[in-house]
Amino acid sequence: MKFTQTNDAPSAIGPYSQAVSVAGMVYTSGQIALRADGKEDVLSQGIKEQTTQVLQNLQNVLRASDSDKSLVIKCNIFLFDMGDFAIVNELYAEFFGDHKPARSTVAVKTLPKNVLIEIDAIALSK
Repeated sequence: MKFTQTNDAPSAIGPYSQAVSVAGMVYTSGQIALRADGKEDVLSQGIKEQTTQVLQNLQNVLRASDSDKSLVIKCNIFLFDMGDFAIVNELYAEFFGDHKPARSTVAVKTLPKNVLIEIDAIALSK
């Protein structure tokens, strides 16, 4: 089992790893809209900016885990407001391009630091 820690994504804000790799698989922790250096300026912005930051964080954690967005099997998206679904869906589609991993999207009451979105992924290792 390998635990990922990269400075290219925000450090874990609790007792967990950014990702864990085991048996050719990568399991990322949920990514929120913190910058890699931990700055919270994106938290006061809208769903587009937060989603863009979350996807960048996810990509950086995958890279540090010897994986890539093209190897993602499944994502879980947690939204504060399902009214943001169309915007998130558009940005998600741009991010993954022709690759279409399985996905679940659920509305939640609150998320860490009151963010609007959190995404985690399961991927293959290279």
